[in-house]
Amino acid sequence: MQFKTLALLPLLAASALPVLAADWKPVRPVEFVVTAGPGGGTDQFARVVQTIVQKYKLMPVPVVVTNKSGGAGTEGLIAAKSSKGDPHKLVFSTNLAYLMPMITRVGYTIDDVTPVAIMAADEFILWSNADGPYKTVKDLLAAAKAKNGAFKMGGAQSKDTDHILTRQIEKATGISVTYIPFKSGGEVAVQLAGGHVEANTNNPSENVSHWRAGKVRPLCVFSKQRLPLKDKVTADMGWSDIPTCKEQGIPIEEFRMPRTVWAMGDITPEQAAYYGKVMAQVREKPEWRDWLQKGLQSDMFLTGTELARYIANDKANHKVQFSQDGWLLKD
Repeated sequence: MQFKTLALLPLLAASALPVLAADWKPVRPVEFVVTAGPGGGTDQFARVVQTIVQKYKLMPVPVVVTNKSGGAGTEGLIAAKSSKGDPHKLVFSTNLAYLMPMITRVGYTIDDVTPVAIMAADEFILWSNADGPYKTVKDLLAAAKAKNGAFKMGGAQSKDTDHILTRQIEKATGISVTYIPFKSGGEVAVQLAGGHVEANTNNPSENVSHWRAGKVRPLCVFSKQRLPLKDKVTADMGWSDIPTCKEQGIPIEEFRMPRTVWAMGDITPEQAAYYGKVMAQVREKPEWRDWLQKGLQSDMFLTGTELARYIANDKANHKVQFSQDGWLLKD
């Protein structure tokens, strides 16, 4: 079974962090490989971890960050495959690390890396152009139905997280849209602000500057509850004022993108446990809490067997959707 590597010794070791982590420490600089370009969400994620590790001396060696964003982030994981057994590299990614091999030939399998942790999860919001006619979810869904496939929904790349959520919205509401992929969430935000697409499903950090400038409007958040942050973004509205999508008639209770950390394949249980412990220490620091709040990521932390279970379940759920959409890679 392909997934069995995930659930064996490296993950089981992470559940015994205090015992094993003391047996090994890095002896040369640790490289954080980011599966995205500079300035993006994954890059910010890796660099805040780097800052905290170095400020509090959580590792006895320096940490360097490199960006390998090619192939929708798969370049970084392909590079990890060639560094098998090297305990001085970590890859920072999302759930796309294990979803992409299900839908395209990417040059690696999930068994080529060792899962360390899920550190946080990005929330997703349905946005419209502030000057456009869609002031509510009801307005948007009615227009999309009337346009019968001509409604333009922007997203960051084809078959990535935005596209996956867009397909879920179509199935849950009976609408049909034209999905237009761009290079990044930042580019999608610019396109929506300029009125070149009619909606997008960006996470909060990608659209907030355009919302503050009065260019885009949040319609609903794909979360079980409204976002907790009370600060106002505009004169009369803040994050906690955004209704949930389920409240607004889209029967999707939750959609989030986990922020993931991976070590190289074939490292020892002690090495995997060491990095799990470091990530646990990172999330206890005030700078981590500040980053979560500023970016409106949810606090989500999984290691060990809980992480293995989550990945298995997430893969199984997405396999159903990918099969229905004709995306599933055929052997």
